[in-house]
Order: sequence, then structure tokens, then C-alpha cells
Amino acid sequence: MYSLGVMNMEVKEISLNLINLSSLNTRKDLGAGTEDTSLADLALSIREKGLLSPITVLKNYNGTFDLIVGQRRFLACKQLGWKTIPAIIREELDDTDATVLSLVENVHRADMSPIDKARAYQKIYEKYEDYDSVARETGVSSATIRKYMTLLNLAPSIQDRLTTSEGPAGIGTLSKLAETFKSPEEQESVLEAIGGFKQDVQLKIIRQSDGNLNNIPKLREKALQGAFNTYICHGIRDCTFIPEKLRETVMQLIENSAKTE
Repeated sequence: MYSLGVMNMEVKEISLNLINLSSLNTRKDLGAGTEDTSLADLALSIREKGLLSPITVLKNYNGTFDLIVGQRRFLACKQLGWKTIPAIIREELDDTDATVLSLVENVHRADMSPIDKARAYQKIYEKYEDYDSVARETGVSSATIRKYMTLLNLAPSIQDRLTTSEGPAGIGTLSKLAETFKSPEEQESVLEAIGGFKQDVQLKIIRQSDGNLNNIPKLREKALQGAFNTYICHGIRDCTFIPEKLRETVMQLIENSAKTE
């Protein structure tokens, strides 16, 4: 055992049987982000290389511990048949501080469920009732926190389908969906209508709908015709999506303009 000498913490080997899976651990969806690395893969890595980072627990008055950080590591070691595990032991921690600690551990990882992040931000916000305070606690911008918390206004069926593969752009689109359409039925209808488009096109459709479900079919038709597509070219000659005759006209205008300067 050795002391960290900071914030009343210490690291020591403790029995896995004394550890409870705490409700304060922000990572609920253990399947999120494991398309490439499963719990079995993590266990194999730990067996070969050892446990590189200790878990974090909160000590209870009765000698047991609540797991705050490192749920997958804990379960992998249990799978390996370990009897003890190195743990950072925290003596005092209120519920919000425990949530912050767990969230900060996971929030910058791409493999944490977006809904888990949203619920954790919500829990911290309930204490401070101020987005800037939550931002200071977590090191995440207020805008990002708002975006994630808006996901909690999505229909439960959509929340259940949310995965880490959505990425930042997908989270932004779904956040805008929840912000623009309030009823679960409308959200489902919109998502079904725009599901086949790229995320930037989906976002444009939602924004231009003005929250009116009746506008979606017409906007969807415009999207199918390519009205919302974005093209990038480094010169007029490279813009092959522009009709050739129009390109020639634009090039001639550019040349004439250059001659008059």
C-alpha cells in the first residue's frame, strides 16, 4: 500500500468480493464502443500486460467499497478469477462528486454511451443548476453539455438506439431533433424520413423545417434532388459538378476581371 498524499486517497489491493457496482458509476452501457474491443479482449490484455490503471472506489463504513471508476477493468479482472485488485480508495465523496469523478474518467472516451454522458451531465447540473459550473467541473464546454443533455428529450425508442458510432455530428443532429420536435411521435417520423441522408443533410432538413412536421416531405424531396449537398473544389476547373458551359463562362469572367486589374 502507498499513499497518494492528495485529497485523502490511497491505493491498495482489496478483495473483489468487497466491491459493489455503484449506481454513481456513469458508465451504464458496457456494450457501447466495444465493437472492436470486448470485455474478453480487455481481460486478455490484462492477463498479458497486467492492470495498468487501478480502479477507483469509495470506502463504506462497513468495510465494503462502491466502485466509482473502472467498471470494465473490474469485470475483466473478475472474469480472470482475480481475488484482489489494486484500487484508489476515496474516503469521502458526495454523490455529485462521485458522478463527476466517474464522468471525467470516461467523458473524453469515444466508447462511452452518449446517453450515459447525458445522464451524468444532468445529475451534475441538478446540483449546480448552471451550465458553466458543470463545464468547470468536467472540463467540457457548456455548449457540448447542453447538446448532450438535450438528448434526454428524445423519444425513449430513439435513446435506446443511440450508439457511440453516431459520433459528434450524429449527436449534434439528434440534439437538434430533440430541440426542434417535442413529441416522441414527431421525432420518430422525422428520423424515419431523413434516415438515409448524411448527417449534415439531416441537420439542414431539421433546421429548415421550423419544427413543422408538414415541411419534412418537401424538404426530403429537395434533399433527394441534391439541394443540400455540399461540394468543395480547389479551382473552377476542378468543379466537375458544375455544367461545362457554365464553367467556361465563369472562367472567362475571371480572366476578363484579371485583365482589367
